[in-house]
Amino acid sequence: MAITEEEIVKALRQIKNPLKTGAPDQNIVSAGLLESIAINGDIVSICLQIDPADAERVEPVRAACEKIVEALAGVSKVRAIMTAKKAPSPAKGNGKAPPPPTPKKIKGVKYFIAVASGKGGVGKSTTSVNLAYALKQKGLKVAIADCDVYGPSAAMLLGLNAKPEFTDDDRIKPVMKDGLKAISMSFLVPPETAAVWRGPMVIGAIQQFLTGVAWDMDGDVDVLIADLPPGTGDVQLTMCQTAIVDGAVIVSTPQDLALIDARKAVDMFTKTRIPILGVVENMSQFVCPKCHQVSNLFGHGGAEQFAHQYGMDFLGAVPLHMDIRACADAGTPIVEAKPDSPEAQSYHHIADGVMRHLAVEL
Repeated sequence: MAITEEEIVKALRQIKNPLKTGAPDQNIVSAGLLESIAINGDIVSICLQIDPADAERVEPVRAACEKIVEALAGVSKVRAIMTAKKAPSPAKGNGKAPPPPTPKKIKGVKYFIAVASGKGGVGKSTTSVNLAYALKQKGLKVAIADCDVYGPSAAMLLGLNAKPEFTDDDRIKPVMKDGLKAISMSFLVPPETAAVWRGPMVIGAIQQFLTGVAWDMDGDVDVLIADLPPGTGDVQLTMCQTAIVDGAVIVSTPQDLALIDARKAVDMFTKTRIPILGVVENMSQFVCPKCHQVSNLFGHGGAEQFAHQYGMDFLGAVPLHMDIRACADAGTPIVEAKPDSPEAQSYHHIADGVMRHLAVEL
């Protein structure tokens, strides 16, 4: 019989709250430490929401959660994690907030790049995955970090249904597909489960994706690609403060509306002193598969003009083509499914520009 969330909560109520809040016999559920439970078949994921200052005291509770739930019928594996409940308090004495952390090189990663746009729906994820495959086909070892916590898409784009395992030192093992390493919230929670998380929890997840994943497993990675969500908020700032970013790729449609937000992304990377490798114009033109007539559904050339206006390199244009969409939905990017197609070659052209800017040598 399948395990239910009610059974898990009942079991967790047996674990006492180790913090000095509430009644002495208060359990972790009534104390509000339990943030969420995700059930995927016989695999259970538990999220505990805590103040970072309490991490050491709550660690035994995390281990107890795994032990008590794993003993339930219908459960084969349990993973309990802790996420930040709130940001660290201001420094004592002067009343000022502590300085932001110093970004560091990600262990096992030679080059770390971000794919961004500022706006949703312009094809960042499709671009990220096809760029990854294009770089892989050129002989590089590549990884993808899907940093869109609320709308992850890596599982679908890569055709993956596997769940990450953990190393002996409690790091997440990236999921493998066609020689690529990947991590995403879509690997950790069921697709229909929403991540109803506040900012600090998102920050904790991104930090874990960057520094808590064994990217060096089975050899180092030449290029790690971060597929960023829309906007210029918590995820982007956390990435910039956590890891040294070697460059950013800006994706936009030719449409003026998309370019407005692309300018905001450029401004963000400029302020955080991250070099911009170039601009990609996605959904550039539509070629009718029957009459072969070219239609500029979203305009044409707007992203290229934008790149030249701001002194950035134009990495290339990708058409609005049915095969790109169909291959993405099928879980095999077009660069892998139809490597000789003109559409796949568009991504190879972009990959050449990225390698040139990073001075990557094979």
